[in-house]
Amino acid sequence: MYEGELTMAELTKMMKQLTEVNGVSGFERQARRAMAELLEPLSDAVEQDRLGSVVGRKEGQAGGPRILLAGHLDEIGWMVTAITEGGFLRVQPLGGWWTHVMLAQKVTVSTRKGDLVGIFGSKPPHLIEADERSKTVRMDQMFLDIGARSRQEAEEMGVRPGDPITPQSDFFTMRDGELWAGKAIDNRAGCALAVEVLRRLQDTPHPNVVYAGATVQEEVGARGAYTVANLVQPDIAFALDVSASHDTPGLESIASSAKLDDGPMLFIYDAGLVGHEGLRNLILDTAEELNIPVQLGVTPQGGTDAARFHVNGTGCPSVAMGFAVRYIHSHVAVMSRKDFEQCADLVAEVIRRLDRAKVEELQGW
Repeated sequence: MYEGELTMAELTKMMKQLTEVNGVSGFERQARRAMAELLEPLSDAVEQDRLGSVVGRKEGQAGGPRILLAGHLDEIGWMVTAITEGGFLRVQPLGGWWTHVMLAQKVTVSTRKGDLVGIFGSKPPHLIEADERSKTVRMDQMFLDIGARSRQEAEEMGVRPGDPITPQSDFFTMRDGELWAGKAIDNRAGCALAVEVLRRLQDTPHPNVVYAGATVQEEVGARGAYTVANLVQPDIAFALDVSASHDTPGLESIASSAKLDDGPMLFIYDAGLVGHEGLRNLILDTAEELNIPVQLGVTPQGGTDAARFHVNGTGCPSVAMGFAVRYIHSHVAVMSRKDFEQCADLVAEVIRRLDRAKVEELQGW
């Protein structure tokens, strides 16, 4: 254990703190405040761009290479788009939702008059034709029930189109604390990782200026990645994110493997990024020396903030790292604490090895 490293209970407390605050895309204020509170005691300064992305800056060596580590603050959710005459709400998804995981789930509608509880509903299966029961319910066939009896009553309760809607789910642990579960693990886990890496760099020398934090609006187009990269102007960047786990029934035929407890993920390819070859090799060589297993991820239908980081300025060597997570983009996801701790060890050690000469070598790879 590194000096200053958090205990298992303290790490779990940080994950609970970060995942239970609300912060869907475009409405990350609560999550940003929670993140800033964690960064402040570990940073020389906490900086924010004009969209709401936040980073803590910590100098290992003044004038050293700028290393950006960023999760993303936003979780998937919805926005109120209309109120029916009967007082039900119509919604627009913020991020990717599979409607199978929405029905009968509780959510929080945040209004100017306070939070309301809502429940997603649709026509009940008892009242539809047999062939309809086997079909996915479309988003436009669903509604949100907040208990209002009319449009006027919903408006009096404080609801306006544009109000954010967040999944409602408490954080909990499984398997004697070895697994973390709850909402917003995608991607408060990446945010927590940025904090923990910054903590592990506190008492050991390194030749860099580290910017550790979180972006906004990743789930709707990685928009905060543009602005935070413009703020930091990184020399090297790590997007800290999650991947769908492949270790549940029905996924046995998938060629690539992403499993809980099998070590951190290094994403070598996704829809927006070909992982930087030199940085990949440095990470894998370091992991081998530390005896940390690394899973290699390929996600051709997804992407991370690294897609934006690597094209900042005249180019920035970038990779995406993180964890396999079960049930992402739903009310409850599950991840491994061991994977988190190993990833923190690995990223911290890679940063210690990124001196000016190594960064210039990578930039000219």
